[in-house]
Parts: sequence; structure tokens; C-alpha cells
Amino acid sequence: MAISTSVYKAGLLISAVGVIISLAGMVMQSTGLWHPGLVIFITGFAIGAGYWPGLRSYQFTLWIIAGFVAAMIYSKDLIIWGGFNITHKWIVFLVIQATMFSMGTKLTIKDFADVAKMPWAVFVGTFCHFLIMPLLGYSLTQIFSFPPEVAVGIILIGSCSSGLSSTVMVYIANANLALAISVTAVSTLVATVMTPLWVNILAGSLIEVKLLSMVMDVIKIVMIPIGAAILHDYLKTYAGQQGRRVVQTIAAGCATWLLFMIFGGWDRLFETASEDAQMLAVVANFFAGGIIWSLFYNWLTTKSDKVLLAMPRISMMGIIFFTTTAAAAGRDNLMQVGILLCVAMLIHNCGGFLIGYCMSRWVFRLDIESSRTIAFEVGLQNGGMASGLAAAMGKLATVGLASAVMTPLGNVTGSLLANYWRRKDLAKQRTRTGTTKPDSSLSETHSA
Repeated sequence: MAISTSVYKAGLLISAVGVIISLAGMVMQSTGLWHPGLVIFITGFAIGAGYWPGLRSYQFTLWIIAGFVAAMIYSKDLIIWGGFNITHKWIVFLVIQATMFSMGTKLTIKDFADVAKMPWAVFVGTFCHFLIMPLLGYSLTQIFSFPPEVAVGIILIGSCSSGLSSTVMVYIANANLALAISVTAVSTLVATVMTPLWVNILAGSLIEVKLLSMVMDVIKIVMIPIGAAILHDYLKTYAGQQGRRVVQTIAAGCATWLLFMIFGGWDRLFETASEDAQMLAVVANFFAGGIIWSLFYNWLTTKSDKVLLAMPRISMMGIIFFTTTAAAAGRDNLMQVGILLCVAMLIHNCGGFLIGYCMSRWVFRLDIESSRTIAFEVGLQNGGMASGLAAAMGKLATVGLASAVMTPLGNVTGSLLANYWRRKDLAKQRTRTGTTKPDSSLSETHSA
């Protein structure tokens, strides 16, 4: 859905008002003026930046930065609403599940099938991702003297799957989009095992890591929402009447099971069960809910196309939410290690780009477009997954800090790198053709 120019102009006007308020507050030495003025300025600019086509691809990044700044200034007001803490584990879980599902609607069964068309490149991308980022993150914790839980957060974000925003960067950079989607899909599946395993190996000496519990959390946060999105694709594309009836029957059974759980079934079956049995039962309940939701969502899409258009916005709002809440919850800790953590996360992120590109290009001999793709797939992490796991540990304010910093940094550096590679290719193309025609498609790409 296109945004009118008047909205962009209104955003710029709001931004200008924010600048005036901020300057007045600074002159008067009044934090009551320049603090809100700064937030108004950044928020307004995030809206108004779309007025210039060249900045539209950075709007999402600006929104993340606006949320981050607001979290630093109004940390308590952002996380406590009417006495209720919105960083509660289950609130964060539900938001991240919604985010993962909305991202998952961009994946299809065909994307997984396409892995068979380029197995070597997908293997290289997945291998590089889960080798480089966890070990690089661990190395940074050895170089910088972070508190143990902050260090665990660095290892955690390095051990998560590829961020789905990497496909956007690959698209802007004119790299291998099919490979990006395949690597993201495979790394999401592999993360079920590799994320808990790496955290246990590299961070087990810093905090207690319950391996099975983390595996179950990854399944709840990532696998079930993505699986529900893939089930929707099956219902939409492949199911037919017989397949749909099978899914409807299974969903009816799931609904019956959940009603049984709500009206006394949990107490009867699992109240006195072991902790492991309870964890498995919770995952089974989430799995049942995922099937029901997938069927319901599939029905919604047949009623209105607006549901499909809302999914990208939901994923963006979700990413802004968990970045803002993690920063707000950990503000005091971040004030102590902020500069060092930003430096470490920048090295982590850019190191992933550089090492991912070099390994895929010079060690595994992939072509330039595929190597660029793997650079993004390695360097951009799934911050939502990391925040969700930190919340599951009850340590969003410490373990979640690295993902709160890495997400906006990754969007900034990823956008800069993608646009640099795009312009570099355009310059080569103009040299070959002898034309100086500007890139008219750039604004279209940015607004895609």
C-alpha cells in the first residue's frame, strides 16, 4: 500500500517541530523539553524520510533507532503500562511468535524444495553462518570484559538463525535472492539444534544452560510459527479438497485437546508430572494452537487481501517492539557497557559480512552474487529469536541486550552494504554500455 506524499511531509514537519523543541530545551537546560523533542524529531524523520526515494529503504532502520532512543529516555514508561510489565515472558513470546509467523508467510514449500537445486551453496551458507557467528561472538566475549550475562547474550545472538531481513538486503543488492531464501529457511530449521548446542558449549560456564528447555523454547518461538505459515502455504497451493479435510480434522482434534487442557485436563494429567514432561506438554499445546491458527489464517486470506498486506507491517512492528523493550528493560546495564557493546556488536556484524563473503568466495569458490548473499546471511542475525530466548531465561535486561543493539546496527550496516554493492554494479553496467542514465528502479526497490 503506497503512502501519500502528504504523510511524508507531515512527518518532516513533526521532525522540524522536534528539532525546535530540542534546541529550546538545550538552551534552557531542560531535560523536560529536549528529551521529548529528540524523540519527536527521530520519530517524525522516520515517517518523513520516505519523501526522498533514496531514503525509503532506511525507514525501517529509522523506526528501530527511534524506538531505541525512546527506550533510553523513557525506559520505565515504555515497559510499565498501568502497573503491568509488557516485558513479561509470555507477552514477549506472543509478540515474537506473531513476528515469526508474519515473516514465515514469506516462505513457501517451494523455497524448501529449491534447496535441492543448489545444495552446495545452501550448505556453504548454513555452514558459514553457524561456524562464523558463534565463534566470532565467543571471541569478542574473551576480548571485552563484559558481565557474564551480557557475554551470554553476544554468544546467543551469534548462535541464532539468519535474520529474515537478510532477504531484503539481498534483493536491494541484486544478489542471489533464491539462495538467500533457501539459506534462511534451512538455517531456521537447523537453529533448533545448533542454537541451544552452541550456547551450551560456549556459554555453559557463564550461566546455567538447560539444553532441553532451550530446544523447547526454540521450537515454540521459531519452528511452530514458521511451520504454521508453511501449513498455510500448503492449504493455499497444494492441499485440494481432500488435503484440506485432513487438516480440518486434525485441527478439530487439536481444538478438542486444548479445550480439555483449559477445563481441567492440565491439572489432571500434568500437574504432578516431571518438569520435562510438562515442557513437552506445553510444546504439544503450542503445536495444536499453531495448526488451528494456520487454518484460521488461511480462511481469513480468502475473505480479504488486506490480511496479506498486513503481514510485513506486523513483522516490522514486532521487531521494533522487542528491540525497544529489550533496550528499555536493560537500560541501566546498557548505560554501563553501552559503548563497548556497540563496538563489539559492530565488529560481530561487519566481521560476519566480511568473513562470510571471503570464505564463500575464496574457500568454497562460489560466484560473486552467491558470495554476497552468504555475506548477508552470515552477518544478519535473527534478533527476535534471541530476544525471545533471553525472555524465556528471565534475563531480557541482560542477555537480551546484545540483540537490542545488534538489530538496529545490522539494519544500518546491511542497508549501507546492499546499496553500495547495488551502485557498484550499476556503475560497471554504465561503463560497459556507455550510458549515464540514473537508476530509475532504485526508488521502486527501496519502496518494495
